[in-house]
Amino acid sequence: MKKTIFISLLLALFAGAAMAQNHVSVNAEIDSCQRFIGEQARIKLKVGVDANKRALLPQFDKEIMEGVEIVEKLPNDTQILNDGKRLLITEEYVVTSFDSALYAIPPFEVLVDGEPFYSEELALAVYMVPVDTTNLEQFFPPKDIWAVELTWDDYKAPVGYSILFILLAVVLAWVTIRFINNKPIIRIVKLKPKLPAHVVALNEMERIKSDTGWRTAGSSKEYYTAITDALREYMNERFAFNATEMTTAEIIDELLKIKDKESLRDLRDILETADLVKFAKFNPPMNENDRNLLNAIEFVDSTKLADSEIQQQPTERKVVNERSVREKRLLLLAVVLLSLATATVLALLISELYYLLS
Repeated sequence: MKKTIFISLLLALFAGAAMAQNHVSVNAEIDSCQRFIGEQARIKLKVGVDANKRALLPQFDKEIMEGVEIVEKLPNDTQILNDGKRLLITEEYVVTSFDSALYAIPPFEVLVDGEPFYSEELALAVYMVPVDTTNLEQFFPPKDIWAVELTWDDYKAPVGYSILFILLAVVLAWVTIRFINNKPIIRIVKLKPKLPAHVVALNEMERIKSDTGWRTAGSSKEYYTAITDALREYMNERFAFNATEMTTAEIIDELLKIKDKESLRDLRDILETADLVKFAKFNPPMNENDRNLLNAIEFVDSTKLADSEIQQQPTERKVVNERSVREKRLLLLAVVLLSLATATVLALLISELYYLLS
């Protein structure tokens, strides 16, 4: 009884192992068992396995075996079967051989969860190309090299680059000459030397003195306005403060910092009299008008700069035409850009000619 139970257990184990084996299938097939030297054949390896198992297919470098080279390995193709319970993995190799022989391709080994499974063995017969050596006249010697006739498509690129190169070279030469000859326009402007402040003031005083129109009735305002304007302009230049915008008191305060009070008495009288004439319609007597003019001349003479202190004014000045300078910069930029463009077209032309002549 015990012996019968033991035998039943062994049979159950063997049956379970056989069922497990049946869950893995490894098949290899070749599209043709016969090939001439250099012809290609396709080997397909198909592996069927449960979806929950991990299959590791064989890895080849350059050869499946010695003499059978791998030309190309196509991407794996995996199909899902039985509602996702089974996988069918297909791997395809393109092989060839350059030695005539009968090759026995060994079984492919596939590891499923670390357990090896093998495909069937394949055979590949590689034959030499048959040659009829008895009829040598059927073989022709190597043909001569044919001269290919050139067409417009071959010439149009070099011709186009040549025309463009010539045009760019001409424009570049013209712009370069313009750049070399286009010197900035510099004009020498003659300057009329500026008269010293005291000369301008004394000339104005002389003009007022010689003008008798102010002697008519009601002309005192114009007379004193001319005198004070001349004095204010003189003080602007001589003492470097804005006398034309100052009142009489402000002018005297500024001058007191430079001159003594006694020497400014006559100037104060002139300015105060002028204020009365302009704003209070005061009409001074004739002799007082003459005295104020003489006092104004005396003030200018006593405060003028010595000849050695007068800064010499330039008699001429150089004026650069800014438009000419801008044009020269633009011409320089044009020369640089045209040079780059010409060099590029020349390089393309040389490349096309080399290709055409070779």
